[in-house]
Amino acid sequence: MKAIVIEKALTSVDQMTVQTLPDPVAKKGEVVIDVKAAGLNFFDILQVQEKYQIKPPYPYIPGAEFAGVITEIHPEAKTTFKVGDRVFGSTQGCYAEKIACSPKGLLPIPKNISFEQASGLFITYPTSYGALAVRAQLKAGEWCLIHAAAGGVGLCAVQIAKALGAKVIATAGSQDKIDLALKNGADYGINYRDKDWAAQVLKITGGHGADVVYDPVGLINESLRCSAWCARVLVVGFAAGTIEKIPANRVLLKNVSIVGVHWGAYAKYDPATMAKVWKELLDLFAEERLVPVVYEKIYQGLDSVKTGLNDLASRKTYGKAVVNIGGLPSSSSKL
Repeated sequence: MKAIVIEKALTSVDQMTVQTLPDPVAKKGEVVIDVKAAGLNFFDILQVQEKYQIKPPYPYIPGAEFAGVITEIHPEAKTTFKVGDRVFGSTQGCYAEKIACSPKGLLPIPKNISFEQASGLFITYPTSYGALAVRAQLKAGEWCLIHAAAGGVGLCAVQIAKALGAKVIATAGSQDKIDLALKNGADYGINYRDKDWAAQVLKITGGHGADVVYDPVGLINESLRCSAWCARVLVVGFAAGTIEKIPANRVLLKNVSIVGVHWGAYAKYDPATMAKVWKELLDLFAEERLVPVVYEKIYQGLDSVKTGLNDLASRKTYGKAVVNIGGLPSSSSKL
């Protein structure tokens, strides 16, 4: 099989190389999957430069999200999946034509979801659903401010907030991205490059402010200026590159809750909530109340991963950027 192999720390994803490796074989408890598509994530860029908290031993294959078809199941693997099943999940090493992994983390691809759409589900949607529905307890009728609303997790958050009945204010850095958020359910759109964006939030909400703030960027301090009494401010990530120092007096004066969101930690500390979140999400996908948005340019083949990651880093993409690995037709076949 072909795969991207990292043998030492890189200074740029442009140094990635595709190599030919032996096909993986299912070990005890494992299944083998033909990877059809893989999701591109910003942390992939950090990982190959040794700037991410997860540092696999060399050599390793990068990539963490995938969708594909099960081709082999070890006789001792405990699973209800069968050879030929369409599945998606997350494991180290997805930038490869084939992977071997435990079936415990796999989920069935809904019939109305393509491989490309499914390849970007495992991290983004549960992160946003866990943040809004579990951590913030977002209620119908509340004002929800979502930053970077055209990005991977942000666009998911827009759809989820609307499914929960909230009034959604989306921010993004260009009119095209604002329009995309509006198309996917946002009620209002604001360019966060405007110096007065916080004042715009207060005007839209009639002075009430945002009851819930979803921030994957690093805009907490400014968001506190337009947060409501007893607001829940979700710390989802730091895409802007700076970890903020939050003024505690603003938190105190408005009774604000600063709420951390580390979705991956639920697997260790609260697997029951993780299972509940996925059940609710799969129901929403089946009902088409949530429709995964894939960036219009599907990156073709492993050699294009570096291009896709560079586009992601430069904020050229929207929704979920994915790479077609298994030679899928451009129509994104769901069969």
